[in-house]
Amino acid sequence: MNEKRTSIFANGLIWFGAGVSIAEILTGTYFAPLGFSKGLMAIVIGHIIGCVMLFLAGYIGAQTRKSAMETAKMSFGNKGGLLFSILNVLQLIGWTAIMIYDGALAANGVLHTGAWIWCLVIGVLIILWIMIGITNLGKINTVAMAALFVLTLVLCKVIFFDAGGVAMAPDDSLSFGAAVELAVAMPLSWLPLISDYTREAEKPFAATMTSTVVYGLVSTWMYVIGMGAAIFTGEYDIAQIMVKAGLGIAGLLIIVFSTVTTTFLDAYSAGISAESIFARWNGKWIAVAVTVVGTICAILFPMDDITNFLYLIGSVFAPMIAILIADFFVLHRNHIKESFNWANLIVWAIGFVLYRYLMTVDIPCGNTLPDMVITLVIASVVGKLLSDGSKASGKKAA
Repeated sequence: MNEKRTSIFANGLIWFGAGVSIAEILTGTYFAPLGFSKGLMAIVIGHIIGCVMLFLAGYIGAQTRKSAMETAKMSFGNKGGLLFSILNVLQLIGWTAIMIYDGALAANGVLHTGAWIWCLVIGVLIILWIMIGITNLGKINTVAMAALFVLTLVLCKVIFFDAGGVAMAPDDSLSFGAAVELAVAMPLSWLPLISDYTREAEKPFAATMTSTVVYGLVSTWMYVIGMGAAIFTGEYDIAQIMVKAGLGIAGLLIIVFSTVTTTFLDAYSAGISAESIFARWNGKWIAVAVTVVGTICAILFPMDDITNFLYLIGSVFAPMIAILIADFFVLHRNHIKESFNWANLIVWAIGFVLYRYLMTVDIPCGNTLPDMVITLVIASVVGKLLSDGSKASGKKAA
């Protein structure tokens, strides 16, 4: 019996939904101090860096037909990889809570019924998406994405054509390097997830490329909307922009469905990552549980500034994916039969510390790229030396 696979179009829709996000619009507002031209440059450079890494991560999963956290075991061993599965589940619970919180806050800004009610509404819709399942979302996703596309075009018109002048002058409160890093951070946050979807693709390369390009373009678009909102309207609250523009229900739909289509991926991948920790667990029900926990956290805790959260994700997963890239594309090694690959775990720890150090240095290209390049080189050199050493030992034994 042939296993049902997702088409290139379906993968594109999934990642369009990932890109249309209130969290990305809000992150885009942070770029306003650079001014529009310089801010746009930082956004584009950051997304190019982040999306190249996103493509490589997704292609590994697409080629091997493994989930993101199962591919981690190929570099760190079948038990060593569990460290990243656990960390990934934790960060996805965090993302689920943050996305529901942001969506509910924005929705309540349009229709004042209480943020906690919107948390519940969004949580229920995410659970509905989960129960339908990734391979059965076709027509629903097509309708939802078409509506979001039209509504975001309307939002762009309001910000860039109806705002009536520049309200904010550039200042030096944000460096260019820090801005690039903020742009890298969002595609980087999807690195531990993308293989969960590309592994299902009918055509691995085409689906991975489509997913990456669609996400990169849409995410850049969302960042620019946020930056434009802050610069041209002087308003950092996207809900207030929608209210002032008279979008009303249309604005509400943008907020709610963009939150659902993005957060669904976080919760769904949390379930898949949990399966790599305990094979007997049902990923779909874990995803539902993650959504429930995220909803409760969104109701109980404030989550207004996510920059430190984004940097923490980067410091954990940037060196991880650099090592996966080195093993898969450079060394052509697979350590999944080992319990722990200590060499790669040590290299990852070096990459983690290096990332945290580079955060204190202002580099024009941000700190993710140099951290990943250095980690990749170290992993490649160490892997080659260990491989040559084992071959030499084998010859002596013979």
